[in-house]
Amino acid sequence: MADSVYRVTELVGTSSTSWEAAAKSAIETAAKSLRDLRVAEVVRQDVTIENGKVSTYRVRLNVSFKYEGAPTPRRKK
Repeated sequence: MADSVYRVTELVGTSSTSWEAAAKSAIETAAKSLRDLRVAEVVRQDVTIENGKVSTYRVRLNVSFKYEGAPTPRRKK
């Protein structure tokens, strides 16, 4: 098995319906521009409140994806 490197980045998703929908939205949006997403870890959940009611669910996620840096030039022998 080849060694791999993964990058972890933070995303914040929002939804007016649930934390689950907020997480799903963040991941699906990130998947449009990041390849090979692997794991998402929820690190924080909160809500915004308006007029005594929850108006927005927010989820902060750490998401990992396979890092594909520039190819390393080969050394001449």
